[in-house]
Amino acid sequence: MSSILTELGRVLEARKNASPDSSYVSSLYAKGINKILEKVGEECTETILAAKDAENTGDTRDLVYETADLWFHSLVMLSHLDVEPQAVLDELARRFDLSGLEEKASRGTK
Repeated sequence: MSSILTELGRVLEARKNASPDSSYVSSLYAKGINKILEKVGEECTETILAAKDAENTGDTRDLVYETADLWFHSLVMLSHLDVEPQAVLDELARRFDLSGLEEKASRGTK
């Protein structure tokens, strides 16, 4: 999985220098962080709705599709802010043997 994220990170980084007319990602970068965040929020909502539908129908195809969109737009957001996918993978790895309760306590979160 991490090799796909790494490769996608490279592609997204390359799109920063492309013309906004040449790619969807370049056009998002040109519109700025607010447009990128709007897309992340939109994809988040669509993922939530697809999960509810999947629970009711047992069909997870739309859930997988919408989750891919959410992950993709989240990666665009990270790239726009110069954060590589590996940073998120490293954080997940750091949490791997830590219980969720311990992790939350370490942040001082309620």
